[in-house]
Amino acid sequence: MTVEETYIKGCYVITPKVFEDERGYFLESFNKNGFEKHTGLSIDFVQDNESKSSKGVLRGLHIQTGQYEQAKLVRVTKGKVMDVCVDLRSNSETFGKYFSIMLDDVHKQQLFIPKGFAHGFLVLEDNTIFNYKCDQFYNKASERGVIYNDTTLNIDWGWPDDQLIISEKDMNLPGFEAFCRNEGIE
Repeated sequence: MTVEETYIKGCYVITPKVFEDERGYFLESFNKNGFEKHTGLSIDFVQDNESKSSKGVLRGLHIQTGQYEQAKLVRVTKGKVMDVCVDLRSNSETFGKYFSIMLDDVHKQQLFIPKGFAHGFLVLEDNTIFNYKCDQFYNKASERGVIYNDTTLNIDWGWPDDQLIISEKDMNLPGFEAFCRNEGIE
C-alpha cells in the first residue's frame, strides 16, 4: 500500500496494492502493521459500518465528541462518492479547513480521518456501498454535526442543492460558528 498525508496533518489517503487477473482481484483492505509503519499511528478499530445509498444522497457532516471521538478509515466497495472531512481540532493549523476526495470501487483508495474531524459524503452513483472502520463505538449522546452547506466552510459539493437527498436530522445541523460556540471551541 502507499500512504500519503494530505495537507491536513493526520489525514491520510491510502492506496492498496491490488492484484488482478482473469479471476478478478485481491487486495488487503487493512493491515495494522503496515498502517502503523506508514503513519506512526497505532489505531485499534472496534466497529465496522456499512451504508448503501442512492445517487444524490448526502450524509453528514457528522462527528462524535468527548470520550467518544472517532478516528475512521473509510472506503467505497461499490459505486462512487465525494468524501469530505473538516478539521474541527481547535489547536490545528488547518482548523476549519476541509479535505475532499473521490472514492470509488475502481481506484479502491481509502481515507483515514483522525479524531476531531466532521465527516460526510455525497453519493455519485446509485447503489453505492460505503464502508468505514471506527476506533470508538457509536454513542448517540456524543453525536454532533455541522450543516453541509455552511457558508464559512464553503464546501464545493459539485451538485445542485435542489437535487440533494438529505435526512431531516442532517438538514437541522448547526452551522460551523454555532457548532464551535456550542462545543466551546474558540
